[in-house]
Amino acid sequence: MAVQQADGMNYAPKGEPSPVVKPGGFVIAAAALDHGHIYGMCNGLTEAGATLKYVYDPDPEKVAAFRRSFPQARAAESLEQILADPEVRLVAGAAVTSERCPLGLRVMDAGKDYFTDKAPFTTLEQLEAARKKVRETGCKYMVYYSERLHVEGAVFAGQLIEQGAVGRVLQVLGMGPHRLSAESRPAWFFEHERYGGILCDIGSHQIEQYLYYSGEKDARVVRSQVANYNHPQYPELEDFGDCTLVGGNGSTNYFRVDWFTPDGLSTWGDGRCFILGTDGYIEIRKYVDVAHQPGGDHVYLVNRDGEQRFDVAGKVGFPFFGQLILDCLNRTENAMTQEHAFKAAELCLLAQEKAERISG
Repeated sequence: MAVQQADGMNYAPKGEPSPVVKPGGFVIAAAALDHGHIYGMCNGLTEAGATLKYVYDPDPEKVAAFRRSFPQARAAESLEQILADPEVRLVAGAAVTSERCPLGLRVMDAGKDYFTDKAPFTTLEQLEAARKKVRETGCKYMVYYSERLHVEGAVFAGQLIEQGAVGRVLQVLGMGPHRLSAESRPAWFFEHERYGGILCDIGSHQIEQYLYYSGEKDARVVRSQVANYNHPQYPELEDFGDCTLVGGNGSTNYFRVDWFTPDGLSTWGDGRCFILGTDGYIEIRKYVDVAHQPGGDHVYLVNRDGEQRFDVAGKVGFPFFGQLILDCLNRTENAMTQEHAFKAAELCLLAQEKAERISG
């Protein structure tokens, strides 16, 4: 059963172990523990058979907390110790957003694959530096787009689309509200240059899932907007954003992201996704079915065969992580192509750059 733990900053889904390698067959390390997503990243990889050898962060309290969840990880004395170890094949990191690219460049220079929390960049210059480094080293720069990769309802929806359940996808509509939990957030979370803006940050989930579900390779930003409606005490925070895109094959995307989840909701955000096809439509209620069914991973399908409802928590798993391990070992691209990971990042950066500031 997939268990979602959330305290405002820490989202760490757990699934049934499904190893694709034997113990020691794929050694990883965790470095930079600035965001709680590192727990979900390492859960996914270790459940798929990765051996977590090291953890490093300059803050010993973060390391101690991490090792309570992953006691098998040794506390490294430095990042250099991890990078110098030939056993380590991949480094997972959840650094401050603006520091994720510099960390990735160091990891790839050491000949190791890199798996970063989203958003992977805060500037287009960082994106170009990463593209260049991938070409130079042949290493992977993979991204934890967790709202699709680590949600069984989202995985199942992708399987339905692959089976032709709704025909050609015409539009993806996404809503990604989050609970702010300001008291649990570090100072950098409210500094625009460091977190990148709301469309760059949590908007990256929405753009990635649009590209994936629609099969688009590219898109253009038609319109984007951001606002700080209700948090004047954090002047650099954007608490609302939305965006419209049109894909190269004519599909469209609209998404809204915000920090207005009310305290009365049972989870951190009522994430929804609606996928319209030529032959039907899908709705994913990712984390909660408000005032109805408990838990998340509820998927609704309407097509020529009628109306269907699926509760898929604990039934689908998270295949991305095993595929990523095998991709690293075999130098394939079955989990996610590098082009896709970078295109989603590029579009969220462009959406942020082009965004009109709404005065609240």
